[in-house]
Amino acid sequence: MSSKRVTLADVAKRAGLSSAAASMILNGRPDTRLSQAAHDRVIAAAEELGYRPNVAARGLRTDKTHTIGFISDVVATTRFASGLIKGALEAAEAAGHVVLVLETGGEPKRETEAIAAVLDRQVDGIVFATMRARELFVPPVPAGTPVVMLNATNAHHLVSVLPDEETGGRMAVRLLADRGHGAGIALIGQNDEVEKDAFRSATVARRVKGVRAEMADRGLQFVAEESIWLWEPEMGYEATKALLGRQKDVKALLCMNDRLAFGAYQAVSEIGLSVPQDISLVSFDNDEVAAYLRPGLTTIGLPHEAMGRAAVELLLAGGGQGETLVPMPIIERASIAEPREA
Repeated sequence: MSSKRVTLADVAKRAGLSSAAASMILNGRPDTRLSQAAHDRVIAAAEELGYRPNVAARGLRTDKTHTIGFISDVVATTRFASGLIKGALEAAEAAGHVVLVLETGGEPKRETEAIAAVLDRQVDGIVFATMRARELFVPPVPAGTPVVMLNATNAHHLVSVLPDEETGGRMAVRLLADRGHGAGIALIGQNDEVEKDAFRSATVARRVKGVRAEMADRGLQFVAEESIWLWEPEMGYEATKALLGRQKDVKALLCMNDRLAFGAYQAVSEIGLSVPQDISLVSFDNDEVAAYLRPGLTTIGLPHEAMGRAAVELLLAGGGQGETLVPMPIIERASIAEPREA
């Protein structure tokens, strides 16, 4: 049987003071007018007895529970985006807060239930997170409850933390251009003309915008653009194999994500070419697969942990309005080389 919880009264009794005096000392009140010896006795008594403050009771007094609600679609059960939670937990722990994590699977009914659950526990604010950056529908949240969107946007909750996709797109082009690639770059996964009436998320649009802006600034044009709606390895394989079968001037592939690049690797190898000697590759996301490819895939990473930390820090600081764009790191491996002379 567990022992009885140590109370503030127990600490006060051990220190020889009133409960009110012990409370002021343990809560760090600067104006207690109590002696240093009294402070020392209370701290020593709390440590000896293993006293833990009653957070619920403190919340009733201060209207703060030092608890944050973290509601996600599938972040918690997806290794790819779990860094969002890790970063949030680190920032919360540093600030003396705990995080209540709930996952909804993206189902509206479960989202409503999750909001009710965290509000019942009087959280100090809510972080809404998504595995892949997108505009997220959020059920009604009571006015006065701080909300931060993580890897997501919402028209009613204007504080959001997102990866800086536009700059990331520019960096991908720079990595190729700085190694001598100009003519001969093909884009795998996006063709604006083919997809002009199709919907892509705002973050994907920013990634594409950065890619095209850097190409334009350098006076470059893609030798081919392969439209792929589903960015999965099989689609990357099929598109790359078809492209390399009909065009011999391709020297580099800029893939819109690492899963497409994974398929592209297989296609390059299957037709007897090699990465990076014959075809250089650069991609996005730093998915786990990028490190296991041989040679390793150079990619522009998603800064999930930094984003998670930023979301909690914004929430605890009172938020404000607008977007916080977190820089995307360059993960250089071995998939880019200078173009081989024909």
